[in-house]
Amino acid sequence: MIRAITGTKDILPNDVIKWTYLEQLVKEIFTNFNYKEIRTPIFEETQLFARGIGEETDIVGKEMYTFSDRSGTSLTLKPEMTASVVRAFIEHSLGKLQTLNKLFYISPMFRQEKPQAGRFRQFHQFGAEVLGSDSPLADAEVIIIAYRILVSLGLKDLRVKINSIGIPSARENYKTVLRNYLKDKLPDLTEESKVRFEKNILRIFDSKAENDIKIMQNAPIITDYLDEQSLSDFQVVKEALNSAGIPFEVDPSLVRGLDYYTKTTFEIVSGKVGSQSALCGGGRYDLLINELGGTDTPAVGFAAGIERILLACENENAFTPDDSSIDFYIVVIEKNLDKEAFRLSCLLRENRIITEIDYSARSVKAQMREANKFKAKFVLFIGGDEYKEGCFNIKNMETGDQKKVPINDISSICAMFNK
Repeated sequence: MIRAITGTKDILPNDVIKWTYLEQLVKEIFTNFNYKEIRTPIFEETQLFARGIGEETDIVGKEMYTFSDRSGTSLTLKPEMTASVVRAFIEHSLGKLQTLNKLFYISPMFRQEKPQAGRFRQFHQFGAEVLGSDSPLADAEVIIIAYRILVSLGLKDLRVKINSIGIPSARENYKTVLRNYLKDKLPDLTEESKVRFEKNILRIFDSKAENDIKIMQNAPIITDYLDEQSLSDFQVVKEALNSAGIPFEVDPSLVRGLDYYTKTTFEIVSGKVGSQSALCGGGRYDLLINELGGTDTPAVGFAAGIERILLACENENAFTPDDSSIDFYIVVIEKNLDKEAFRLSCLLRENRIITEIDYSARSVKAQMREANKFKAKFVLFIGGDEYKEGCFNIKNMETGDQKKVPINDISSICAMFNK
């Protein structure tokens, strides 16, 4: 038997209901904030992610699905969306069409990492990118949107963590302070953190090793070394979140190790998904567009993992999407009327009425069982004395009430659903 590739997952019909519900909610909330959807290709030139994410990251160094096409061009299945959105922003001169671009996406991503709860090698994210504003209120807006989506799904066990990592010059000063703090503790760090000490010291905060965490708990706090503008902007973010009623906590260890990140960073975590607790995360990246060949453009955004969010929803029993009931099931009483049942089903479907019929010439009893299986709101019977009188007999499956409707009076059937 050929099975799905390790780290991938079939999304079966019963689960698709949940995905569709989440995706519709995401689109509604983004639309409410006047964000426009963007869709980018599944693969990009490898150099986009090498430059955009960074050669020293685990994503670029270990996790990307990279291959050469027939022309020898190195291509990569996109492991994240921000670089792709920025590439599209630059390529299509979106900044010249309007000053502020508020974009959102829902898309699959690909990373060859160890599969675990809520994490797959093909996974899906929704997220947003606000390109063209340096206002800290834009930072607050993306945090509010992310939080509102999660709360609207019924999630309660949430923590919003925020921090500021300042502008590059302030961050470089902080790195020097951090390096001095860690020098005599270097032998006690894990090998991975020792490498990070040399190449990207801020990423030691991301270590999951118990001793590394213990050492970093006493590290100098980055907000003590921020420039005045970053501190002022961070205060605006906090005040805006308070005014919107968003609960949050400042987490000094919440940093982004890439040089193009600036100022605000944030995560929203759940206590219901195990060790991989972050449901979404983001921050300001004012230097990335320039890094990828565009003009200096401030930007802020976030990404959220759909699989992990649905796992949290399942663990919290958070939401129950509308069931997959159908409007009508047509029961054929006399087998020679199967073509008439088919004709009628086509008419109903043309009027956006969800209809099913039997294609297996089963008994009336078996057809009724099937109607119950599909949770049909109504059953329409074709055949019997009512049909000879020129009528269909329609049964309300919830109340048990029955009524006759003339064969040619399709409008009365449609009126039952206001369609």
